[in-house]
Amino acid sequence: MTRMRRWLPGLLLLSPSIAAIAIFVYGMLGWNLQVAMTDRHDEISEGRFVGLTNFVQLWDQPRWHISVEHAVVFTLVFVGGALLLGWLLAFLMERGIRGEGTFRAIYLFPMAISFVATGIVWRWLMNAGTGERAVGLNALLDGLGLGFLQWQWFRDPDWGMAAMAIPAVWQMSGYVMALFLAGFRGVPDELREAARVDGASEWKVYRHIVLPLLRPVTLSALIILGHISLKVFDLIVAVAGTQVVTDVPAVFMWVAVFDSHDPAKGATIAAYIVLSVTVFVVPYLIWSVRRERRES
Repeated sequence: MTRMRRWLPGLLLLSPSIAAIAIFVYGMLGWNLQVAMTDRHDEISEGRFVGLTNFVQLWDQPRWHISVEHAVVFTLVFVGGALLLGWLLAFLMERGIRGEGTFRAIYLFPMAISFVATGIVWRWLMNAGTGERAVGLNALLDGLGLGFLQWQWFRDPDWGMAAMAIPAVWQMSGYVMALFLAGFRGVPDELREAARVDGASEWKVYRHIVLPLLRPVTLSALIILGHISLKVFDLIVAVAGTQVVTDVPAVFMWVAVFDSHDPAKGATIAAYIVLSVTVFVVPYLIWSVRRERRES
């Protein structure tokens, strides 16, 4: 009874949030899964239960394969680019440059902008026009006498998704920089000084002491960026609309539901997106819980 009195006030305080999450998160996920397992391919019929048929048949559609391939390319370029640029910026900040506060604010500013606003600006910057029609980055290259470097950017059929990841890297690299900078500043100076006293070069100090201690930060950044890339939608639509050349699962889901009026297909794609995000997040949660238990 005493134990119940201890946690009952906290439970009552959290109960509105728990109810909201249960209804609007897990309840909606359950409803989406229920629709995905029916043959409701129009907005009128109720739909009959068909099990996993939609999940299997989706792989027979060429556009689904294209969207998955694009998502993989976008994820690799976005996650890799943001991690590399964020780490480099944090490393320069950690070395103690002048005006660190100003630079930190400048690098963090893009994160305060929505992906929609970012996409509208970068749609102009990555315009595929060349020659006299060139604008944005292509016009800059032409003005610098580097017209041979002009590119179709996101309209390129082979590397368009790599170009599409550039705005996302620009927007999120400052956030990754903040994570890594906190990690750098969290490394005790005593460990670095002890290594230097033992004759370790600055490279070895970072290689054998600093970088290993940054693994939790790197993993956290990887999970955050990975789940953002797998469900990206607003940036893609703001830059290129719903074209097949920049199709990803979230855009395909939008087309299936609102253009093709196929709720079952859209719910199936949404279920796959949730599953892919779960593959990223759940192992991280398990690792975090085990790590906390070891430390306690």
